[in-house]
Amino acid sequence: MSISKTTLVLLLFILVSEFAQAQDKHFTQFYAAPLTLNPALTGSMPGRYRVSGIYRDQWRGVLDNPYVTFGAAVDVNFDVEFDSRYKDQVAIGLLFVNDKVPEVDFSTNQISLSAAFHKGLDYDKKQFLSLGIQGTMAQRNINYENLTFDDEFNNLDAFDGITAEDLPGNNFGYGDLNVGLNYRLMPKSGYAFNIGVAMHHVLTPEVSFYATSTDKDDEPISKSSLYSKYSGQLSMQVPLSDNLFLLPRALFALQGPHLEINAGTNLRIKLNSFNNNSLHLGAWARPVTNNNGDTSLDAIVALVGIELGGVSCGLSYDANLSSYQTAGTGQGAFEFSITYIGSFDNEDIMCPKF
Repeated sequence: MSISKTTLVLLLFILVSEFAQAQDKHFTQFYAAPLTLNPALTGSMPGRYRVSGIYRDQWRGVLDNPYVTFGAAVDVNFDVEFDSRYKDQVAIGLLFVNDKVPEVDFSTNQISLSAAFHKGLDYDKKQFLSLGIQGTMAQRNINYENLTFDDEFNNLDAFDGITAEDLPGNNFGYGDLNVGLNYRLMPKSGYAFNIGVAMHHVLTPEVSFYATSTDKDDEPISKSSLYSKYSGQLSMQVPLSDNLFLLPRALFALQGPHLEINAGTNLRIKLNSFNNNSLHLGAWARPVTNNNGDTSLDAIVALVGIELGGVSCGLSYDANLSSYQTAGTGQGAFEFSITYIGSFDNEDIMCPKF
């Protein structure tokens, strides 16, 4: 790995470990990872169960081993009859997410259990109000054997000494809590509307490798607590013709001083008139605001996807436009998602895709 790449890896590690308040996982295809988006979307699907996976690969243009985020989830819903006039459901889901910087072997693993209640608001399954909650256990670790420091250099040809750096423990865990609310409306065939809000990191957990300091009363003082994140999500499906649909999507997320907006639209093209097999083409933009209050266009995104029965696949590419762009190299991100919905019914209970 060249000196410039080594410097970049160390810079990335410092940013992640020292300014973890500003860090959180995110996916461009946010609706393809519904359990990471809003706990209220657990079990919200046109079927009985769902198995999904999403993979994000970024900084490949400047790193030999790129920064990778992977998520996998399964969720299932059950009909309940608190009131026989309404079609209520309860749902549970299990989510696993891994973030990793391979060059320094720094990773975060999260496993989450979520539950949701979908309350029918009318007699014909056109409106639902959903409430969800999600508990998370996370673990962070780093392999110090992959890091070198100035005092390890032998002044000749190798870093083979022993560092005097005061390094903290390389592994720790923490708990977290997320909650969400979602409303969905299917006013007539082909039309759908979803709006939701979520709060992540309710417990604002400590995420630093370094031990917390204490005040004069020996009470812990958090050094790097994760900011709570507040998000809003909006999706629609509007038919333009019998086989052509417009699918606008928007995500608003505020975490501490950082703001991210991910907005765009997919064009859904049905491949025939006999089933839901469809092709998706999409374009997106992601403006962000950093902790200095500066707003910029972070990336533009292109997406292609396909639906075949209960299977949906999406492939997207983020063209990074930030000021961190290195001359002559690309710092974009590839993302691939796949979802299978079992006991697939129809689109009366519409879940947003991609």
